[in-house]
Amino acid sequence: MVFFPKKLRTYCRHKQCRSHKEFSVTQYKPGKASLFAQGKRRYDRKQAGFGGQTKPVFRKKVKTSKKVTLRLKCKECLFVMHRCIGRAKHIELGQKKI
Repeated sequence: MVFFPKKLRTYCRHKQCRSHKEFSVTQYKPGKASLFAQGKRRYDRKQAGFGGQTKPVFRKKVKTSKKVTLRLKCKECLFVMHRCIGRAKHIELGQKKI
């Protein structure tokens, strides 16, 4: 289990700040995949019609955890940056170690 603070003081590279500021920390979640992205359009076009599955379907999953990405938002200029903290099964923001 990884514990991480909800507030973090780090360097803001936005042209307004360019100094150490306080950032609010949240966990990054990817948004809904677009139906109009080039790869999705290409895949759907290839799948259409007769012939079954055209691309390989991955079935050998061995990883038991995902890499955690944090979303840091500057409190001054609202600049957003991401920071990957590696693999973790469980993450808690704003908690102290017991």
